[in-house]
Amino acid sequence: MKRNMLGFFLVLTVMLLSGCMYPKEELEQNQIPYKDQIQAVQTAVDDFRKDNGGILPIKTKEADTPIYQKYPIDFKKIAPKYMAEPPGNAFESGGVFQYVLVDVETNPTVKLLDLRMTETIRDIKLRIKTNGFPPYKKQISKNVFSLDYKQLGYKEPPYVSSPFTNQNLSLVITGDAEVYVDYRPDLYQALKKTDLVLKPGEDIRSILVNDSMFVPAYSLPYTVDSNGKEPVFLEE
Repeated sequence: MKRNMLGFFLVLTVMLLSGCMYPKEELEQNQIPYKDQIQAVQTAVDDFRKDNGGILPIKTKEADTPIYQKYPIDFKKIAPKYMAEPPGNAFESGGVFQYVLVDVETNPTVKLLDLRMTETIRDIKLRIKTNGFPPYKKQISKNVFSLDYKQLGYKEPPYVSSPFTNQNLSLVITGDAEVYVDYRPDLYQALKKTDLVLKPGEDIRSILVNDSMFVPAYSLPYTVDSNGKEPVFLEE
């Protein structure tokens, strides 16, 4: 009886370990942006658009939805007819990326929105709600502020990892308590590399998008300063 029980637990342990290993491997794959998967979705989107008189396979969003979150791809419209199933790294398949479209009017192009930032933003908002009000620390620009994170119970200021440069990015908050990622460090690097002539008052976030697989999720508009060299928040 004891031998049978011992054998049972050994088999059960092996099964549990195997079950834990597989999801971990799958999870790692679901966090990697693959160019071939983006291209496969692009082909499916193009074919759907061609067959449907220019209509795009996207989910309907509110008119005031931020531009880079406004056109998420609806995989129910393109799978399984135009592709077998959503890519493994797509949110719909348990991945960490939302597939979105940019340039929908002129050249609908597939990009990735990194959803891993969402948890950090959600946690900050929850702490603000618990606190009762946003503990504004310093005004950075018109209607853009930093936060006093100690009042929210943080030992260290939270940050998110940039999908463009992998550097740590801080977060900012607006007067209406909306939390955003601060992409100024990424934009500063992009400005040093670009040959484009950018003017103050022009939204410059496209310089991050054009040469990348990603979009700047949860971002405010940015422009250049009067010298055209430093990224600043675009004041409306």
